[in-house]
Amino acid sequence: MSQDWTPPPPSGTSASVPNYLVLAIISLFCCTPLGIVAIIFAAQVNGKVAAGDIAGATDASKKAKMFSYISIGLGLAGILCYVLFILVMGIGMGIAGSTTNTY
Repeated sequence: MSQDWTPPPPSGTSASVPNYLVLAIISLFCCTPLGIVAIIFAAQVNGKVAAGDIAGATDASKKAKMFSYISIGLGLAGILCYVLFILVMGIGMGIAGSTTNTY
């Protein structure tokens, strides 16, 4: 009876798949929902490498990286929009306040 089971690679092999966990944690501060998704995928990478699922680990690594970058991008875009809003409102209030009538 033959089986199609392939044993996991020995621990000495260098199947290094980056997990992007630090990037995922940083992205948590920019956009929390996507940061959580990035952390979940980043946490799956080492387990899949240990189980010998290099293709799954690579896929989880790519998804962790993608969600981290999207989260950081949305966070930076939100900060930029906030700063622009404050500047526009500040300039608008400054112009409106300087048009008072003095007799």
